[in-house]
Amino acid sequence: MNNNHVTVLEIDSEAVLHNLAYFKQKLQPQTKILVVVKAFGYGSEAVEIAKIVQDKVDYFAVAYSYEGILLRDAGIKTPILVLHPQIQNLKDIVKYRLEPNLYNFKIFDAFMQLADEAPLMNYPIHIKFNTGLNRLGFWHTDVPTLLTELKKSNNVKVESIFSHLAASEDPNEQEFTIGQINNFAYIVKQFYEHLGYEPMIHILNTSGIINYPQAQFDMVRLGIGLYGFGNNEQETAQLKNTHTLKSIISQIHLIQPGETVGYNRAFVANQPTRTATIPVGHADGISRRLGNKEGFVIINNQAAPIIGNVCMDMIMVDVTKVDCNEGDEVIIFNHQQHIEYIAHKCETIPYEILTALSQRIKRLVKS
Repeated sequence: MNNNHVTVLEIDSEAVLHNLAYFKQKLQPQTKILVVVKAFGYGSEAVEIAKIVQDKVDYFAVAYSYEGILLRDAGIKTPILVLHPQIQNLKDIVKYRLEPNLYNFKIFDAFMQLADEAPLMNYPIHIKFNTGLNRLGFWHTDVPTLLTELKKSNNVKVESIFSHLAASEDPNEQEFTIGQINNFAYIVKQFYEHLGYEPMIHILNTSGIINYPQAQFDMVRLGIGLYGFGNNEQETAQLKNTHTLKSIISQIHLIQPGETVGYNRAFVANQPTRTATIPVGHADGISRRLGNKEGFVIINNQAAPIIGNVCMDMIMVDVTKVDCNEGDEVIIFNHQQHIEYIAHKCETIPYEILTALSQRIKRLVKS
């Protein structure tokens, strides 16, 4: 079924490639790049993002196995790391040649058993260590047991060892972050000395690439940076916006003083007011916090504040001072500063604004 929704998220492929190139020039020529396309490519379109960059990167990462299966079904051949696999999905992971992150003994033992029973041969696995984020990962004390188990089998091959930084964007946490990097290096050293081969190693995310270039190791993981955010003003200014959300005006109303707009009559006109109704709402990812003049849209290069409460499928905006007609284009956001403004008003971060964009919004790739 074709999605003919008039609210459209445009994904700018030129901007994606610009952002990739920007981060590439920060890296040593031999450093590999893994691009993170989880959560529908940070709210964009994972398959399309993968197609845009597949010949320029070494790896993709997704959170869950079904996200990787979607990429394989779309013909993506690049290696895909599944960051948060579950035991019940391990057979599918093997079937679609995805590469699991094994983060505790429960999933490690389950995969080793699967590998031995199949049997698989040198199947690529990734092992994650917790160095301070305390989310997923083995502890450094697990290294001897892991080494013993890995040496027993030729059915798996450790493709990479990795960890994740907790606060790489925060200059006040430099000591903690360097501690994480050093702990990781110590874990890796034990693997290199006792495993018999040297897996790839990686710890840097987008902010890590920017702030800790000395820790590039073999590969880096580019997530939010690909989508136009450097987690600090100077870096974001060097990047291009990849997500533009557009809609149209469905209807224009003229309302009189004392009349109200929206649920719970949240807006009361104190003068003759012209309002425009736009087919996008909180079911599309437009937070209710943006109602009552907290947020705005752009119509014919002019700002129009959102008035009243955000509805499930619609917002109303004040166009008294805007020259516009029914059917005119509406920009909900089209640059990083607007997205950051929305995030600030919603007391969140751009990641949440982008990934909250509903799948019913039509996606369109602009080349």
